[in-house]
Amino acid sequence: MLKINEIFYSIQGESSYSGLPTVFVRTTGCPLRCTYCDTKYSYFEGAFLSIDQIIKKISSYNTKYVCLTGGEPLAQKEVHLLMTELCQLGYLVSLETSGAKSIENVPEKVKIILDVKTPDSGEGQSFLFDNLKWAKPSTEFKFVLCSETDFDWSELFCRQYELFEKYSVLYSPSFGQLSPRRLAEKILEKNSLARLQLQLQKYIWTPETRGV
Repeated sequence: MLKINEIFYSIQGESSYSGLPTVFVRTTGCPLRCTYCDTKYSYFEGAFLSIDQIIKKISSYNTKYVCLTGGEPLAQKEVHLLMTELCQLGYLVSLETSGAKSIENVPEKVKIILDVKTPDSGEGQSFLFDNLKWAKPSTEFKFVLCSETDFDWSELFCRQYELFEKYSVLYSPSFGQLSPRRLAEKILEKNSLARLQLQLQKYIWTPETRGV
């Protein structure tokens, strides 16, 4: 059984799968409290569902893309079994994880979107550095930037750990804090190799229509 906050069908707004119709499975619970979190309702709210119930709901939508998000999906051990079964059924599965939990046992076929929390997130010390050795070539490293200071910190992090040479690196401006235009200017000014990523869902759905 997994405690699930919600399962909904929408447009993927982040990662290299951005723009694709996707079923989102949002798990309940997260050990972090980021300053910009827009899903605080997932900290505690949810209901326990069996893996069969979850897959039945997913299969009611006509898409092969499934995104596990949270909260923090890896906070619940059975999520690994869910990911394995979804991959076996032929779904293209992505996992959005905070970087604070080990990705060692994530199934090989799952695309991992690995967050690295910046200082202004309030959780800048949360990253589990062992995840650097478990990252796969398909892993995408995501940095949500709240300020230009966060940008400079992220650039240093990426260069120190050679992320630009090995992986796709996504820079996303924290909605309402750092303007997309200013982040684009910084990427060009500093000759960064990061990929600018906007949270597409924020531009499509209002809070009232999210998932409709």
